[in-house]
Amino acid sequence: MLRHRLLLGPVFIAIFIGLLWLDEWLDRQPCPAGFGWLCSDGTGTLPPAIVLFGIGLVLVSIAAREMGRIFHAGGVAASRRWMSIAAITGLAVSAALPSDLSPNHAVAIVASCGALVLIGSLLWHIRAKHLQGATAAAGASMFAFVYLGLMFGFMLAIRKEHSAWLLLSIVAITKSCDTAAYFTGKSIGRHKLILWISPGKTWEGLAGGVVGAAAIAVLSSYLLRTYSDPSGPLAGAPWWAAAAFGAVLALAGQAGDLLASVLKRDAGIKDSGKIPGFGGILDMIDSLLVVAPVAYWLIGLL
Repeated sequence: MLRHRLLLGPVFIAIFIGLLWLDEWLDRQPCPAGFGWLCSDGTGTLPPAIVLFGIGLVLVSIAAREMGRIFHAGGVAASRRWMSIAAITGLAVSAALPSDLSPNHAVAIVASCGALVLIGSLLWHIRAKHLQGATAAAGASMFAFVYLGLMFGFMLAIRKEHSAWLLLSIVAITKSCDTAAYFTGKSIGRHKLILWISPGKTWEGLAGGVVGAAAIAVLSSYLLRTYSDPSGPLAGAPWWAAAAFGAVLALAGQAGDLLASVLKRDAGIKDSGKIPGFGGILDMIDSLLVVAPVAYWLIGLL
């Protein structure tokens, strides 16, 4: 598994950095003629997060199908098609909400989309006039709507308000925690963290992950301040605030990993997919799904 991660990891990292660079570049391009509706923010340039939205559509669609497999293994006959629709709907409504929309209207729109997903899923699962398991399957669709769609939507919210490089820093901090926790746990891990959820995690690994994430956050703050985003919130934070930011994201990321472990262990499976060394797409983004909303609100504190 480690060999595959070392081989494929740099490839995934390079692709992700390239796509974020493209997103940042497009954000500075003038709006094409005839597409004024796309650039309605008054800047005259393309809106941020166009590429990130495309990345999200691919990731949450695949992750929703993987989650459908997990629910099926757990005895819930959820429709993978409807779980994908639910996840995409949650992401789309996150992307489409204008920044100048009133809070009441924003809540109403998100709640309306959730209601449509719930009702549509119920109708789909009872179309054959069989009611058994319909409510559980509809609940699985709502889980995909919130967990995959809305929570990934926080990454779009961060990108809309800040540079792509701040988002890259958040991803780097989260993944550095995973890496540091893995190697620390393998080296000196003795005391199990939560044995009944994830037998491989240790308190020593968690501590190593938090320290690693804090260090990467301090480094990210310096790089942003020096090279790419000097006016950003992380770049302007003192080193101790950046370290605290990284530590909190590390804890959130580990919570996200444990949440995914609950889903998989409940269904009796180890990985959500079959990507060598990584499992599935859900295994790759589970920590980020919890980190994204935490990071969004922490950025305001910075």
